[in-house]
Amino acid sequence: MYQFGFPGLIFAILLIVYFVTSAIKILREYERGVVFRLGRLVPIKGPGLVIIWPVIDKLVKVDLRTVTFDVPAQDIITKDNISVKVNAVVYFRVIDPSKAITAVEDFHYATSQISQTTLRSVLGQSSLDELLAKRDELNAELQKIIDEQTEPWGIKVSTVEVKNVDLPQEMLRAIAKQAEAERERRAKVIHAEGEFQAAQKLADAAQIIATQPGALQLRFLQTLTEVAAEKNSTTIFPLPIDLIEPFLKKLKKDAD
Repeated sequence: MYQFGFPGLIFAILLIVYFVTSAIKILREYERGVVFRLGRLVPIKGPGLVIIWPVIDKLVKVDLRTVTFDVPAQDIITKDNISVKVNAVVYFRVIDPSKAITAVEDFHYATSQISQTTLRSVLGQSSLDELLAKRDELNAELQKIIDEQTEPWGIKVSTVEVKNVDLPQEMLRAIAKQAEAERERRAKVIHAEGEFQAAQKLADAAQIIATQPGALQLRFLQTLTEVAAEKNSTTIFPLPIDLIEPFLKKLKKDAD
């Protein structure tokens, strides 16, 4: 009788331990428990200590932290018929654990697929210049569209960022030529503006000298000062026309 009862006691103890360990669950602060009792959904459990009925209840843990995943590189043809490869990163989190489990089979996979299709659709309607220059606007539009589609699943998409745009080598060379031509155009415009401003200043100076003859003499003396400051073996000394004008008139009169 003792030999027959001892194994039975051991079995009963093991059965009790199994039921206790199966009934007691501990959920972390960022976890929630979706419980199905005989197939029916019951209120969300957690966080902390959770007790369920073994065999009768089935608990599914849901992580409420923000999830980050990379959208694989997608082959996209832009609106101006340029083939590029674009990848992105998506940040989302579960805001309704019940919907995330009951409304979709695998919310991670579903969010990944909807992100890929939306990325191809939205960027395919943009030109290459918009894709390179209006990145913030495209990110906001992607986030809005993906969030609207995942909202029925209890998923909140907080951020979508286009990470990298891979261009063909031919397009990279064309963009480099375009940038070089743009820099040359700016240099020519700046040079022309400088010439225009210099001409305006010279015209203003000529008007001042025409109304104030003494200004020309002052400028003449300043030029002599600048020439004398240089250590040159030859000094050019300009002779004012006013000094030789009487002699020129006398020579002309003698010649007549």
